[in-house]
Amino acid sequence: MDAPVLSVKSLSVAFGSHTAVRDLSFDIRSGETLALVGESGSGKSATALSVLRLIEREGGRISQGEIWLGSKQAVDLARLSDREMQVYRGNRISMIFQEPMTSLNPVMRIGEQLGEVLRRHQGLSRAAARTAAEQALARVRVPDPGRRLEQYPHELSGGLRQRVMIAIALACRPDVLIADEPTTALDVTTQAEVLKLLKNLQKEIGMAILFITHDMGAVGEIADRVVVMRHGNTEEVASTRALFKAPQSSYARDLMRATPRLGHSPLRPQVPLVEPVLKVEGLSKSFARSDGFLRPKVRVPAVNNVSLDIRPGETLGLVGESGCGKSTLSRALMRLIEPDAGRVILAGRELTGLCPRRLQEARANVQMVFQDPFASLNPRMRVRDLITEPAFLHKGISGKERTEMAENLLEKVTLDPAAADRYPHQFSGGQRQRLCLARALSVSPKVIIADEAVSALDVSTAARVTRLMQEIQERDGIAFLFISHDIAVIERISHRVAVMFRGEIVETGETAQVLHAPRHEYTQRLLASVPRPLPHAVSFEDIPEPVQFAQPSARAVRDQHYTAA
Repeated sequence: MDAPVLSVKSLSVAFGSHTAVRDLSFDIRSGETLALVGESGSGKSATALSVLRLIEREGGRISQGEIWLGSKQAVDLARLSDREMQVYRGNRISMIFQEPMTSLNPVMRIGEQLGEVLRRHQGLSRAAARTAAEQALARVRVPDPGRRLEQYPHELSGGLRQRVMIAIALACRPDVLIADEPTTALDVTTQAEVLKLLKNLQKEIGMAILFITHDMGAVGEIADRVVVMRHGNTEEVASTRALFKAPQSSYARDLMRATPRLGHSPLRPQVPLVEPVLKVEGLSKSFARSDGFLRPKVRVPAVNNVSLDIRPGETLGLVGESGCGKSTLSRALMRLIEPDAGRVILAGRELTGLCPRRLQEARANVQMVFQDPFASLNPRMRVRDLITEPAFLHKGISGKERTEMAENLLEKVTLDPAAADRYPHQFSGGQRQRLCLARALSVSPKVIIADEAVSALDVSTAARVTRLMQEIQERDGIAFLFISHDIAVIERISHRVAVMFRGEIVETGETAQVLHAPRHEYTQRLLASVPRPLPHAVSFEDIPEPVQFAQPSARAVRDQHYTAA
């Protein structure tokens, strides 16, 4: 058997007096993929940052252990200085981070960022680095790579930005690639393409991959072996096939049970056929875009003639790839952006056309929960003020009444009322998302729009949050528009599903009809791309390449199963 290219021995990592990783050991060989899985706070990212020796920049330290890189003339990275690490970091060992937009320099062109790596580690001239950068983008199948070199990160989609990050990480053909949640924020088709790309590049370069994720579906698609972590401890080490077939630790079994799997969620009973609380009729929104300085602007449609409705106590799941118009639609519904055409009728009152004062009054009936709870909460405000702020603005409550409301809201979302005096940074990601839900509930809305509200959470935390949403819905009769790229989660929580493609609804109907008997070719492709948490159940060759579908003509969304003509 070949010697490991990366060998971690008895690694412990501490932040002050807190031990984040405790006595962790694993080996990875060339061409092998090892997955680190576990909930938030399990020590996965701390392990990755320690291997790259970036942990010190985050306030942590390696308290014990060894990190050997290389199968021949191996070097212990744990003993190197930061200056010595510069020879290895980005050259022999590289990393892809979860959010490419925060990892890429927003004021540097893509070509400059790729070229910087090549010039620093391979000593290439500026011209040679540019040629190599274009080849690197072509290798990760970025279309029109020459033009992309001149673009800035904000001009690329999420999937393309992630491909650029992969190109940068692999520019020097490293021995080890660390991929830290590289597909978590991506839609299912882009996720499938990125996983396929990593696997193919691994075969080409022969590198080892340390794949960090909480997505067991992705683990089943790409990993050879798995290390299950919890609170910094190693719970289980097994081959992927053995883990999925018969997990030995109770924690691994809990993790598997919490993983949403398409076709394994009980269907929710349909709500009574009553008057919809939210009706959208022919909603459209476009944006002006220019391809260059002094060139005329053109209108690009983001939402085109969308119609849908949601009844009280019902959840409508909205799915589609990145850039299909889901978030634009949600913001247009609340008039956070002004629609170009169409009507939005909330609780019998038309929102489109209302003056600002009347609109603010009407917004008490529709609230939004965003993807990133930390960015949604003011870090300088205490929880009691944060979660009751909408009620203060809409209803003018203050003093003792506000304090009592904060305690009641915290109980509603299963948090300790004594936490009202704490700040957002003192809560976990799942707890912060519950604070956002409590904040939305403070004005007793009739509709809550959840825009990717659980996509950044680990599977068990996401399961708890979605279960809480269902309990609140059943108790208070709130309607949810649940926007997500995770179709298995959509199946778990939705009564009906609407599929969006290029700004239009192409298929809608009851959850079982749409997800298990899809009629539209785009829905079929979307479902074919869903990762199955069973190792090698679908080969990478079976995942279809991106195809272009004809632009559909929209039809109104009703209770039956409809597809675009």
